Amino acid sequence: MSKIDKKFYESELERLQLELVKFQYWIKNQGLKVCIIFEGRDAAGKGGTIKRIHAPLNPRGARVVALSKPSSTEQTQWYFQRYIQHLPSAGEIVIFDRSWYNRAGVERVMGFCTDDEYHEFMRACPDFERMLVRSGTILIKYWITVDEDVQEERFRERALNPAKRWKLSDIDIASWNKWSEYSRAKDEMMRITDIPEAPWWNVDMNDKKKGHLNCISHLLSQISYEDVIPGPIELGNRKIDNSYERPPKNRIRWVKEKY
Repeated sequence: MSKIDKKFYESELERLQLELVKFQYWIKNQGLKVCIIFEGRDAAGKGGTIKRIHAPLNPRGARVVALSKPSSTEQTQWYFQRYIQHLPSAGEIVIFDRSWYNRAGVERVMGFCTDDEYHEFMRACPDFERMLVRSGTILIKYWITVDEDVQEERFRERALNPAKRWKLSDIDIASWNKWSEYSRAKDEMMRITDIPEAPWWNVDMNDKKKGHLNCISHLLSQISYEDVIPGPIELGNRKIDNSYERPPKNRIRWVKEKY
């Protein structure tokens, strides 16, 4: 597989990120509700892809939701309940870094839910998503995929690199030898929840640079948008208040300039 040129990647990413800004302006202008789900294997590249999508956007209208382990109270609630409160309002983009599909993946493989809970999720999920779409939510689902040898390489890099070691959770380590189990769970999840109203889109992330560009380009194609970014803003001349006198600099605590 040929590697993508770094300079091309950076220039194309910059171009696509400007399109993402236009994309967000249009969503706000039209009052659209956009929910983007990212799922995939550990170390597949979900976080990096989300980071490059979210970076150029106005955070007041684009949120990343990455929920931690459910609390004791949340464990007693209807399964979808804790996710519903994070869904987008009009003009918003919400990106789920893992979502309600935890039940079909890690919870199923690691035994964190019962068989009854799993089967009820698989029955309910397609109807839940159809209900979201009928209510006006644009639901876009991405599965980030990598080959087994690539995942192992990234796991080993994280294990050795102190700056990346936090990315290896206890669950990641426990799932280390469960590649086939996760594959079977993913196949069954896709079979049941790949619905016309909210299909799954698979992104090859063996080459992260290619994967980032392909995913962003595809995302932009999912909603027909127009450039409604306001034109240049005329600031005029700043009004000067000559009656104000700043305090002397030696009375202010300054961060020491080490650089």
